[in-house]
Amino acid sequence: MSDNRVVLSGRIIAIDPLRYTPAGIPARNLTLGHRSRQVEAGMEREAECEVQVIALGELAQQTARCRVDDGIRIQGFLARKSRNSTQLVLHANRIELIEI
Repeated sequence: MSDNRVVLSGRIIAIDPLRYTPAGIPARNLTLGHRSRQVEAGMEREAECEVQVIALGELAQQTARCRVDDGIRIQGFLARKSRNSTQLVLHANRIELIEI
């Protein structure tokens, strides 16, 4: 299996300061709050979640213009937060500001 693609929109709940990995790559962590109506088993339901997001490289630097409560759409993939963690993090491949 090789599919691992996520597209999620919502509002920025938190933005960490820009940091650098040990390899010198810019990195920024965000928390995205998502809320929508979805259909499951033929019934409409409210879907809410908070998702940890990491942006690396040029994307991390582009997030300098992002602010808490901004609407964004993130495209990326899910991976463990670290080698020893089971917590999932959304690794951003694309981030765009949107109106919500």
